Amino acid sequence: MTARALWKGVIVLGKTRVPVRLLSAVRERDVHFRLLHEKDRAPVRQSMVRRDTGEGVPRDQTRKGYEVEPGIFVIFDKEELDALEPSESRDIEVAQLVPRGSVGSYWYERPYWLAADTGGAADYAALAAALEKDGHDAVVTWVMRGQKRVGVLRPRAGMLLVGTLRPADEVVSPEKLEAPEAQEPDAKELRLAEQLVSALEGRFEPEKYREAYQDRVRQLIEAKARGRKPPRRAFPRQRRPPASLTSALEASLRSAKGKKSA
Repeated sequence: MTARALWKGVIVLGKTRVPVRLLSAVRERDVHFRLLHEKDRAPVRQSMVRRDTGEGVPRDQTRKGYEVEPGIFVIFDKEELDALEPSESRDIEVAQLVPRGSVGSYWYERPYWLAADTGGAADYAALAAALEKDGHDAVVTWVMRGQKRVGVLRPRAGMLLVGTLRPADEVVSPEKLEAPEAQEPDAKELRLAEQLVSALEGRFEPEKYREAYQDRVRQLIEAKARGRKPPRRAFPRQRRPPASLTSALEASLRSAKGKKSA
């Protein structure tokens, strides 16, 4: 399936302007169910009702409000909120260059590909090559769909990938966590842990980590749609927890070596 552009913009780096198309780097696969009336299977929909009376309220008779105290609301009109939105722009401004990987993974929200747009292939390739050679990521800002976005732009296999970042006041950084108590590791446990890490090393193979629940839901849908009995699944038995960390490491090491040899 060919990815469709969600938005078009221009990467601005000094006097250089590189036209790009923004494409989603992920594709949702969740199964979405519809609500049906149990009696005759007619589709039903959710509606807005008053909490105090249960009376239905048409959408054009609603307003947005923020509760400042219990039962006390500040009311907003659509025009008031629209006036607060940033001005529309197609510029993706490079605000800063930072060392590759220096932005922690806990900052990231959603990834997008940036593909070269018409007339910008040469400049696009040059920018990707320059970032790859210098070992830098670019912190970028842009406005899309009424919101100012902040992201990190980096090269990947000749393409440019941008990951949107969460606002600073939403992120819990490691510095805000209580540090664990310093404890000298047991020599045997440390040696087993190092062996386990070595045994688990390898190339990332994403096909091994499919979301099995969604696959089972689709199998059940197919079976029901064809009038067949749903497939039966045998669930693994719950194992007793190991008596010690050493026992756990030894068991994990045996399992990892078995999988690797297979």
